[in-house]
Amino acid sequence: MTDNPTPDRPYTDDDLRTEAAICLLGLSTTPGVADIRRWLPGAYVESHREDDGSGHTWGDLLDENGLGEVSGKVHALVEGAADVTRWAVDLGADGLEPLPEQLSAQTDNGPWFRLHFAVRPDMPDDMRRALVEGIGAEIAKHF
Repeated sequence: MTDNPTPDRPYTDDDLRTEAAICLLGLSTTPGVADIRRWLPGAYVESHREDDGSGHTWGDLLDENGLGEVSGKVHALVEGAADVTRWAVDLGADGLEPLPEQLSAQTDNGPWFRLHFAVRPDMPDDMRRALVEGIGAEIAKHF
């Protein structure tokens, strides 16, 4: 955003987006390990979901020790999550939606990079595919 404040509007669109990101972040609270441990037994395990939405819960699959261990691992992932609130606000303000596709390159020490894509909802599927595949092909030339 490059708009400038004026006497009638002493803030920029960027100021609005920054404040929206702060508000969005403020609405999210980080659950503690105990919070996660309380709801985990009734939560479905995605890899065990059926097409009809049913499936196994964590409580079906794990004993008390296992639930405690998984609660700690989930909490560590939440604590280490990147703050993408400003990115999310900018996507919504620009009318874009994230694509499930992503590109990444791995090293022996984990991901070197990961690219996520967001496009207008009316972008045709073939154009979406071309975007992701084209960028992937260009990056692959340098490996």
